[in-house]
Amino acid sequence: MSVPDRTTVAIVGSGPAGLLLSHLLVRQGIDSVVLESRPRERVESRQRAGILEHGTVDVLREIGADARMDTQGMPHDGFAFHAHGEEIRVDMAALTGRGVMIWAQTEVVRDLIALRLEQGGPLLFSAEVSAVEKVDGPLGDDGQAVVRYTHDGVEHELHADVVVGCDGFHGVTRRAIPGESVRTFERVYPYSWLGILADAPPSSEELVYARHDRGFALLSMRSPSVTRAYLQVPNDTDPSSWSHEAIWDELEARTALADGSFTLSRGPITDVSVTPMRSYVAEPMRSGRVFLAGDAAHIVPPTGAKGLNLAVADVQVLAEALASWRGTGSQELLDAYSDTALARVWRAEHFSWTMTTMLHRVPDGDPFDDRLARSHLRQVASSQAYRTAIAENYRGLPL
Repeated sequence: MSVPDRTTVAIVGSGPAGLLLSHLLVRQGIDSVVLESRPRERVESRQRAGILEHGTVDVLREIGADARMDTQGMPHDGFAFHAHGEEIRVDMAALTGRGVMIWAQTEVVRDLIALRLEQGGPLLFSAEVSAVEKVDGPLGDDGQAVVRYTHDGVEHELHADVVVGCDGFHGVTRRAIPGESVRTFERVYPYSWLGILADAPPSSEELVYARHDRGFALLSMRSPSVTRAYLQVPNDTDPSSWSHEAIWDELEARTALADGSFTLSRGPITDVSVTPMRSYVAEPMRSGRVFLAGDAAHIVPPTGAKGLNLAVADVQVLAEALASWRGTGSQELLDAYSDTALARVWRAEHFSWTMTTMLHRVPDGDPFDDRLARSHLRQVASSQAYRTAIAENYRGLPL
């Protein structure tokens, strides 16, 4: 693929944020180049999130990346809490009029890559970015930022009016912003998730979030024949220390209902991994010619299903701002990008923290925390207004 040495927007990272931004810019007549450090097969196989807010579903339909999602995805109108043997259902559709879509991030990325290549937009895999330079100048002057990268053993320079970092927490772009201009906020949780993929039909038609004296569990799915499930485990857990039988036994114990009405569906486990739990926000999400989106700017614990959806919201806001700048010359929306995006980020951080602390057991924690969590779940069970608030946040707030 021939890649120009100059572009309006250089996008570093081909996850959902970077790819979606490239498509939104195409619709506005703005050229971009997407650079990805990993090979295509790695990008298209990485297992990540699987729950799409209704706003994420809408924008994928808007750009034409919806055909497989609408035929193979699994719309969900609600989900359930299993709290110490009792079930509490949150009916998102009844409470808010909308639900969510179960459609794995892996599949979203595959569709966005295929669409980008079909349209002929520059997308380069195995392009290792080593530096992002000249980022401090104002937009609109004769200067451009420079992205240095290596591809097929050859060093290249890409000059761009704007650089958007969609390359995650450990990416190069975030480090290009002077440290003294960024304030960071972080919380590391004292537990992790052991996650599995299994060739087993889902145990429930909807997701099940469980809080048990033994810890948190989540039953999700990737398809009608593939289960995705998680267990709260200590930090630094070695996934190989858990036998497959022990994983199923623990999932069964933590999700069981007191009346014996819930049955866990088992099957061969095909993948086991451990994911640390943390919250992180960097402010601002812009410095000069560099803008951050997705995990490059913020991380949420996965309990609230917000990571992918926040990244999608970021680039929708940024695409509108870039279109306004190119169309009118006004930088008003670009100047407001960070504050606009962060308002939604902090709402999602709070919701994710709320779900996390309500459902997990703190190792060696104060019994006071346990009583607070139990009280929180009783409020969910007894208050329709509170279930509505949870449903609104879970299905996705408007931009």
